[in-house]
Amino acid sequence: MPMLKNPSTKYRLFKPVDLPNRQWPSKTLDSPPRWLATDLRDGNQSLVDPMGSDQKWRYFKMLVELGYKEIEVSFPSASETDYEFTRRLVDTPGVVPHDVALQVLSPCREDLIKRTVESVEGTKSAILHLYLATSPCFQQIVLNHSEESSIALAVACTKHARSLTKDNPSSRTHWQYEFSPETFSDSNLDFVVRLCEAVKAAWEPSESNPIIFNLPATVEMSTPNVYADQIEYFCQHITEREKICVSLHAHNDRGCAVAASELGQMAGADRVEGTLFGNGERTGNVDLVTLALNLYSQGIHPKVDFSDINSVIDVVEESNNIPINPRAPYGGSLVQCAFSGSHQDAIKKGFQARNGFKHEDPWLIPYLPLDPQDIGRTYEAVIRVNSQSGKGGIAWIIQRHLELDLPRGLQIAFSKVVQQRADAVGRELLAKEIQTLFQDTYHLKGAPRFTLVDYSITPDRSAPFIPEEGRSQNTQNSMRRFEGVVDWNRKEHKITGLGNGALSSLANALHVLGIDLDVANYSEHAIGKNKNVQAATYIECTAAGSKDRVWGVGIHQDVVQASLNALLSAASSFMDSRPNTPLPVPQ
Repeated sequence: MPMLKNPSTKYRLFKPVDLPNRQWPSKTLDSPPRWLATDLRDGNQSLVDPMGSDQKWRYFKMLVELGYKEIEVSFPSASETDYEFTRRLVDTPGVVPHDVALQVLSPCREDLIKRTVESVEGTKSAILHLYLATSPCFQQIVLNHSEESSIALAVACTKHARSLTKDNPSSRTHWQYEFSPETFSDSNLDFVVRLCEAVKAAWEPSESNPIIFNLPATVEMSTPNVYADQIEYFCQHITEREKICVSLHAHNDRGCAVAASELGQMAGADRVEGTLFGNGERTGNVDLVTLALNLYSQGIHPKVDFSDINSVIDVVEESNNIPINPRAPYGGSLVQCAFSGSHQDAIKKGFQARNGFKHEDPWLIPYLPLDPQDIGRTYEAVIRVNSQSGKGGIAWIIQRHLELDLPRGLQIAFSKVVQQRADAVGRELLAKEIQTLFQDTYHLKGAPRFTLVDYSITPDRSAPFIPEEGRSQNTQNSMRRFEGVVDWNRKEHKITGLGNGALSSLANALHVLGIDLDVANYSEHAIGKNKNVQAATYIECTAAGSKDRVWGVGIHQDVVQASLNALLSAASSFMDSRPNTPLPVPQ
């Protein structure tokens, strides 16, 4: 069926909250919330093939290593696998740190609550989590409940849970209690407040051990600001706020779970439930990685550690059997990559400006809100090259891999070579391919057309000289004579030339081989340090009688030979551009 021309006949605009004096828009986030990782419960139940016990074990240990202190480990009454896994955690010494609380979930059914409590009894700290749907949709269609019967059921189950946990004198566990009015974001807020007041009275929380009211966007149905209004309304109307931890559990049906969770915290929430990279039912839960690194990139440590994000991705992908989207915030394989030429150029300039800074110095790099090294990644993949890439990105790769700081003209010239190759192969070029292409193009490896076998450069003393008594001939302003041997196609040629310096005398000597080049631009820089330093020389030449320009690159420990090699590299490029031009044989 096609989309409706008038969708308002089928779908209704979500009714906003009447909150004229809302305070959350003027708030900011300045500290992390309490985190609850529900990968092993909410995330696991959404998988085509749920995790086995060993997979969940490995995942739990990773969550602990990352720093999560509250972990929802199972729905024990739903399967024997979940129950046995929970008991394995509880009964294995040293697996659950003393400061980590295990959370277990149960619906409001007394028989299932008992089974759930038994699964985690004996651990040092546990959170019993009960839920009951409160939206009219679920009450009428799924549960056949009225508001009053829902309140009665929630209170009865809370009292039953209390009798099995904190009021049980034989229990060896410190118990916390969490109650979720499931489908909160689609519920009548006054009814939710009334129900939670009744549950709170039944549990009797304290400031030292507050009750957790988890307010889920079980299905995301509105813009994030509406969810924030709902959270602020609840926080304003519930009594004994100091005895309550308000928790968020946002799903991503409209793609706004991260924004909803951040605004919800601004509206007064203390805690956030979610999963790593947002795995969960339908479009998933809120992504805890994004939330944490959003804080980190604002200078707020999230109290969880993603210093080695690639190892986290490995575990998540293997456990969920779902690949992380290459564009997923922070963790995606393409997130810190730039293909666009203008982006690459800006990033390259940003890193050049940062040269000499310490790792902890203020970060200011175009297009990169987070330093990749902070999450265990390198700068090698920041710039990647395809047919859309420009000179800046290509120059960055050459600089990173060959330590060559190409002059702008050479950047432009070589970028055309790279784009032609990328177009020809129809894919991204790897850094190693670009490095090899540069070395081949400018004859740094392999067999160039010309190589310098031997040479000498001396002052030209052909002009008459009448010496003064006791004085040597001053050749400072004399022309320079190049005499040398160049190899072309394994055949040696003796050449001689005069010029103002080493380069011009070699250029003059090349005339005998039919190569007439003038040096238009010259630059050089050092590679390496101390005794291992080399000179890198770049020469742009113009061909006599044409508009053709060619570049040459030379690298050598001796700066003069580096410049001579660069000129011969340009000469080789000149001959490569005229493959059918025969090389004259000197007479």
